[in-house]
Amino acid sequence: MFTLTGKVALVTGASSGIGRASALALAHQGAKIALAARRVDKLETLVAEIQAAGGEALAIPTDVLKQEDVQNAVAKTVATFGRLDILLNNAGIGSIEQTLDMTSDGWDKVVNTNLKAYFFVAQTAAKEMLKNKFGRIINIASILSGGVGSGMAGAINYCASKGGVVAMTEGLADEFATQGITVNAIGPGFIETEMTASVQQMPDLYKGLLARIPMKRFGKAEEIAATVVYLASDEASYTTGATFYIDGGWTAS
Repeated sequence: MFTLTGKVALVTGASSGIGRASALALAHQGAKIALAARRVDKLETLVAEIQAAGGEALAIPTDVLKQEDVQNAVAKTVATFGRLDILLNNAGIGSIEQTLDMTSDGWDKVVNTNLKAYFFVAQTAAKEMLKNKFGRIINIASILSGGVGSGMAGAINYCASKGGVVAMTEGLADEFATQGITVNAIGPGFIETEMTASVQQMPDLYKGLLARIPMKRFGKAEEIAATVVYLASDEASYTTGATFYIDGGWTAS
């Protein structure tokens, strides 16, 4: 069940956190993995780890804000492994900036990385997936994406970008529904990653967040990766346009 043998996956933001954990999980289930990120040293370390476990992996230095990098990542994946079946759109950034202090550049940096780049990575990947009438596009959204009672002061650009990811996911799912490509999103809660490390070092904020989470802890990247594997599998063939909130009960409380 959930076997991915013979499938090829491209993971953006693969050098750490959810991307890294998901790449390992996908490889464990038999997928060949193309790893895209800017930190080449970390990608090469991950390639070695996957290969040591008997898997196949490729490191592709990629800045998702550069169209030529995105096109190169997809082209190199197909040239190396022969096809592209799975995309994990994961590369993203966050910032803590109050609304009255936010600049146009500050807004654009987050929204362009978390939303605009997601679209163009998905677009480029879908062109390859359509050749085989099969594809799994998985976008990483957030609980801070609106519509579920969760926003956050001081992170309006991040919230807007992730809300856009949810809407984009639904639109893409509708567009590709009869062409063999499913498109889904995962909305993680607060997960122990590099991005949330600074939050965990702010005692009052961290304590307040834990009080809001019914499970009273941050999640682990591996707990997101398990859902990535499901959405990438044949068993998820009738699942599209959905957003899965994995948050320790945050959105239910």
